Amino acid sequence: MHSSFIRLRKALDSFLLSICGIAIVSLVCTVTWQVFSRYVLNNPSTITDELSRYLMIWLGLLGGSYLFGRKGHLAITLMSDSIPPAANKILQLVINLLIIIFANLAMLRGGWLLIQRTMQQFSPALQIPMGYVYMILPISAVLISLYIIMNTYDLFAKEHVIKD
Repeated sequence: MHSSFIRLRKALDSFLLSICGIAIVSLVCTVTWQVFSRYVLNNPSTITDELSRYLMIWLGLLGGSYLFGRKGHLAITLMSDSIPPAANKILQLVINLLIIIFANLAMLRGGWLLIQRTMQQFSPALQIPMGYVYMILPISAVLISLYIIMNTYDLFAKEHVIKD
């Protein structure tokens, strides 16, 4: 089971880093074109302004999901550093359960309801349903939940090793 989690983690990491790489390159291109069209051509592009905004949302949530897998989020560890290892495992389990509850209630369920409400609402410049923009909420909730499950398993596994 541990090797399955390792393979899944590597596949998710690779996929997310690829998507984030494409998003950041696209973001740089759209912002560069926006600046060029505004200050050189004196005719700002409305499409790149809106597209860069949506790319930033997707990049932030996908990057945040990746950070859950790498345990790279900012954390205040004063309490966890000062308690015994057994109690720390229980604390980490409680934290992971709270994260899964939040991800599934707010991001998955709330995101799904938001998508349903906004599929008939179109963005001003791109004319795409706003539900597509908000689709990142349930996607990132599923990714975060998968990573938290793997991290929780690693927490209680005898050999806790994450290889890059």
